[in-house]
Amino acid sequence: MSQTNRTAKFVEGSILRHILVMSSTAAMGISAVFVVDLIDMFFLSFLDDIRVVSAVGFATTISFFTISIGIGLSIALGALMSRAVGAHDWDKAKRTLVNSSAVTLLVAVVMATVVLSLISPLLSLIGASGETAEYAARYLHILVPSMPIICLNMSFSGALRAVGDAKMSMYSTLLGALVNFVLDPLLIFGLGLGIDGAALASVMARVSAIGLSGYAIFYKHRLWTPFSLPAFKQDLRPILAIAAPAMLTNLATPFGNAFVTKSIADFGDSFVAGFAIIGRITPVAFGMIFALSGAIGPIIGQNFGAGMMQRLRESLTRALQFCTVYVLSVAVLLFLLQDYLVWMFDMQGDASALIHFFCSSLAIFFAFNGALFVANACFNNLGKPRFSMYFNIGKATLGTIPFVVYGAKLGGVYGVLLGQAIGSVMFASLGVVTAYRLIDGISKSSR
Repeated sequence: MSQTNRTAKFVEGSILRHILVMSSTAAMGISAVFVVDLIDMFFLSFLDDIRVVSAVGFATTISFFTISIGIGLSIALGALMSRAVGAHDWDKAKRTLVNSSAVTLLVAVVMATVVLSLISPLLSLIGASGETAEYAARYLHILVPSMPIICLNMSFSGALRAVGDAKMSMYSTLLGALVNFVLDPLLIFGLGLGIDGAALASVMARVSAIGLSGYAIFYKHRLWTPFSLPAFKQDLRPILAIAAPAMLTNLATPFGNAFVTKSIADFGDSFVAGFAIIGRITPVAFGMIFALSGAIGPIIGQNFGAGMMQRLRESLTRALQFCTVYVLSVAVLLFLLQDYLVWMFDMQGDASALIHFFCSSLAIFFAFNGALFVANACFNNLGKPRFSMYFNIGKATLGTIPFVVYGAKLGGVYGVLLGQAIGSVMFASLGVVTAYRLIDGISKSSR
């Protein structure tokens, strides 16, 4: 029986240390996945067809919608479980895991079915056409059916983080990354499957990852309990109270990204290919920030469940400090390595120019994305998921569309990316201020 079933580890000790440990272990797993995605693009660039690279960019925009569903559902599970762990209510934590996983599976199956039936019109909507659209559709028809697998694995990983086992969550992701890395060249070149091989490798990686995280849930931590329909009905409302706005919150991001992709597509496939490379570089370079949003949630949730209000405020402050220092450091590194990145992916012309623009001018703006990640994690784990929904939807609409449209008119494709970045500054700033006010309000009401 795991010892995590007896202690809530984040209610004592250095908060900064907890953030560093949770973020670094999660980042290793997250970055491993995105490194393999980057390697996917690297291998596919050897096919010497800009349409293939551009197609993966379009396909990623669509698949981002499906993955965002899983992220939203895992947020609900992590928030509810971490509170139960903080309150030492392990029966409730186990029941939450089972019932949240059931909701995740049902929603993922429905969404995968819907997306599969709409692949062609969705690709057309974001600007894909001709052979590029055909490549993207082939990729998605292989990848999308595995959506329930990756969504359920996200829930399992969220449960593992909620009980403080970030390492096993990391190992699961690392295993998937390793499988993907080994299979990519074998399927793309060895069997001559091209872009289809890259998609198949990703599916097999997802299967291997859920196998290990399932082992951790069922065997290592014994977190499972028999499914009960009455308990499911009882838990459904609190689960959906967080999951529904969290899904809408996370769907807002790919909506904004799709609008940006469509705007860039108006300037040609070469720019879309450059944007696709940027989309692979960003999560690798800023893996710690993506991980931070998931790592800070259990820390906030456990301290909230334990009634330790002073540590709530400190958790938010330390997370924002960490985010700022990390992004500044990586932005400098990207600036120094920009020529190498362009050479590595053999990008030329417009694609090369767009990558240079990102590395030299835009990377530093990711600090604001990270700040909003942290604020949203705060809202979700303090019982205010609608706040994160409002801010993410606001950022994806009011903080994206007018800025991107106006930026495109003033600066072309470069204005598109700069406009998106400026919009993120506004909404991140408002989100952080609101998060601090929420914590202060909770602290006053608990006295």
